[in-house]
Parts: sequence; structure tokens; C-alpha cells
Amino acid sequence: MPLFGLAPTEWQAVQLSLLVAFWASLLSLPLAILVAYALARWQFWGRQLLNICVHLPLILPPVVTGYVLLLVFGQTAPVGRFLSDTFGIVLAFRWTGAVLAAAVMAFPLMVRAIRLAIEAVDPKLEQAATTLGAGPIRVFLTITVPMMAPGLVAGVVLAFAKAMGEFGATITFVANIPGQTQTLPSAIYAFLQVPGGDTSAVRLLVLSVFISVLALALSEWMARRVVHGTGQ
Repeated sequence: MPLFGLAPTEWQAVQLSLLVAFWASLLSLPLAILVAYALARWQFWGRQLLNICVHLPLILPPVVTGYVLLLVFGQTAPVGRFLSDTFGIVLAFRWTGAVLAAAVMAFPLMVRAIRLAIEAVDPKLEQAATTLGAGPIRVFLTITVPMMAPGLVAGVVLAFAKAMGEFGATITFVANIPGQTQTLPSAIYAFLQVPGGDTSAVRLLVLSVFISVLALALSEWMARRVVHGTGQ
């Protein structure tokens, strides 16, 4: 019996979308925190260039981003061939490549939310902790992270939602292979291209909206819990 009325191919697309969004958000988080902290707190040569590079996927057409990924991480590209020969990692036309494409597209949103949260933390509190003998890591973990937690949660949820809906870069980099790289958006696109596929497309569209609304509601609830817990 189809689960929730979804056909097996539709359910595969839902599962793959959730898997891709989860890993894209999780793997992006450490680098996003580092980049956001550097942009918010540090002054260094190339800071503006880094800022531009981080936000570039937001303004580039997603297909261009996907094609750049193909040129860099394709099986015949230098980096792609190195990863394949050295570690056995193949990204192009695999679900792992969909994770990379979704992470690249969601990264700017995560960095922006976390950076704003870090900038809202009063540096005097961090300086006070430092004068009391706390090291940089302890200051970051005990002062900065708890106070920026709502922004951290918001960044992760925004990235997850963006990764769930990513289409252009993903279909360019990993194509639209049912059961392997076909995510929710690419499945909706595929169903719309065949006669009689409207019903499946509408089912997936409704499910996409439901998951996005659920993610936003969860993010609001978690942010309120964190704010209440930290007394902000």
C-alpha cells in the first residue's frame, strides 16, 4: 500500500530530498559558523572578497552554479578526478553531488543568519570573560554560542528549507535520475513533462509546502525556546 497515498517513485523523491537537505545543512554548519564569525569579528585582507564569494550563489543563476560544480567536481575535472582516484568519492550524477549542490546554494542563507546573530552579541561580554581568564574557545562556547543560538537555529532551518527546494544547480550537476538523484523539485518537474503526471506533481507540491511550513514553525518554536532558556 503506498505510504500517504504516494507512489514508490514519489516516496523515493521525498526520502532523497530529506536526506540531501539533512546532510547539506549538517555538513555546512561548521564552515558556516567559522565564515560567519570571521566576517562578523575579524578584520583581514580579502574580507570583502570572501563576503562576495559566500553570497555569489544567491545572485548567480542556479544553472550556472551547477555547471561550475560540474566543471570542478565532474568525473573528468581535476578536483573530481582527484577525489575519485584518491578517496573513491564520486559526486557528479550521484546523490552525494546533490548534497554538495544543495549545500552550496543554502550556504549564504546560513552564513547570513549566523553572522547577524554574532554581530548582535555584545563584544564587551566576550572581553569581560577574556579578562577573567577564559580562553577564546571557552568564551565562544560559553558566551557567544548561547547568545547567538536563535540565529544559529534560524540559519540551519533556512538552509534546510532552501536545500529541500533546490532545483537548478542540482539538476545541472547530478541530473534527474529516479531513485538516485531525483529530489522533490526535479520529480515535480519530471511529472509535469508527462501526460497524466499532474496528480503526482500536485501531491508532491502539497507535501513540499507542508514540509516547508513545518520547518518554519519548528524553527520559530526552537528559537523561542532558546531565547526563553537564555533569558534574552
